[in-house]
Amino acid sequence: ATEYIKSSSGNKSFNDVNYVFPTFVVENMPMGVIGLIIAAIFAAAMSSISAELNALATATTIDFYRRHFKKDGTDKEYVLFGRIATFFWGIFACIVAIYATNLGSLIEVVNKFGSFFYGSLLGVFVLAFVVKRAQARGAFFGLLFGIASVWIASFYTDIEFLWFNVIGCLVTVLAGYLISLTVSEENNAIAA
Repeated sequence: ATEYIKSSSGNKSFNDVNYVFPTFVVENMPMGVIGLIIAAIFAAAMSSISAELNALATATTIDFYRRHFKKDGTDKEYVLFGRIATFFWGIFACIVAIYATNLGSLIEVVNKFGSFFYGSLLGVFVLAFVVKRAQARGAFFGLLFGIASVWIASFYTDIEFLWFNVIGCLVTVLAGYLISLTVSEENNAIAA
């Protein structure tokens, strides 16, 4: 297996950090254990993928199709649309997976994408627990400002992606606090 990877990729991708575990398994484990590990990896991947596709298709069917397009549809129509949604999300996931191979280390890709949201979500919790005058409207718009600030920082600065969490959190707390100061208690009670 290692020779096949080296020959097909010109030894370039074999040095990639995504191949550390497969290389260890192939070079250090006995044949029977290798088969069990591969079976376990496939089982875990298949169960995760099926759960994700089912959740995406269900959310698409219930939250969008039934709510906005077909409020009085039959169960048969919802099942058919759910199957179509599952197919769509499966194709979408395949396209993203093909594109993701060019992005580098899987852990780095997940952290870069997640850093757009993690810090801002943390900022909402910090705002709720620390700031006594925090309002729901302030938290919502603070979250939007936090995500926007991370997006701007990612495209217009050379800051490393791990700092995006800090930026998102600080901007969310600051913007949420300032917006909460402008919202009166009476208006917030009416909105709720």
